[in-house]
Amino acid sequence: MVAAEYDFLLFDLDGTLVDTTPEYRADVLTRVGERMGCSFSEWEVEALWHGMGDTRERCLRECGLDEAEFWDAFHEVEDPEVRANHTFLYDDAASVGDLDVPVGIVTHCQEYLTGPVLDHLDIADWFDTVVCCTDDLGWKPDPTPVRTAMTNLGVAENGHEGALVGDDPVDIGAAWNAGLDGVHVERVDPEERGMCVWGDYRIRSVRTLADGFRDERLNGFSDGDGSELRDDRLAGISDDDLDRFEEERTPDRRSETDD
Repeated sequence: MVAAEYDFLLFDLDGTLVDTTPEYRADVLTRVGERMGCSFSEWEVEALWHGMGDTRERCLRECGLDEAEFWDAFHEVEDPEVRANHTFLYDDAASVGDLDVPVGIVTHCQEYLTGPVLDHLDIADWFDTVVCCTDDLGWKPDPTPVRTAMTNLGVAENGHEGALVGDDPVDIGAAWNAGLDGVHVERVDPEERGMCVWGDYRIRSVRTLADGFRDERLNGFSDGDGSELRDDRLAGISDDDLDRFEEERTPDRRSETDD
């Protein structure tokens, strides 16, 4: 079990452990668009909902929308109970309930939405702390929310070793900024995202954590259910940047012997 590998684990929530139905996402953003005098394509709905790197900010700019006004309209439209009823737990995320180490959530989802979702899915007791980011506390990749969760778990600055698991580059950045391993769970195809998200590990199933993988820092490692685990060192880089990184990592060896 993972208890032998890490002293604690933190998770992002939306897009990592849970998600909403496509119909719900489309309905909410249709109503947001009506309030703001615009409409969103199917791709824009996904970009605005999940973020996917900087796609949300880019989408808002291209639509000529103010980000603060967008979020005001978004929160006015959303009903916590309705959202909870349209939220599902990823099948592989059920393994989180079996972890035998302290477990917490660090999420951008607001408290008034997070509580009903956890209660509806009957998973609130899986977590020893839940930290919802705010303007006052900070937003990932700011490490403050992560460090707050660590303090709540009693594992801050006392030698405990942990990881943050998430689906977005900001999760990896927050993990690294807080001195933790960053584990990227790949819920979206990199071609759809427009970038590769690289962390210390890349997994396709949260179930991998329950099997323990700390010593498996190899590309192509499988946890037995088809979930690939990758050992990565960069977060949120584009394919072009990845190509340049690979070139820089493997320089022309002839230069080492030329006079």
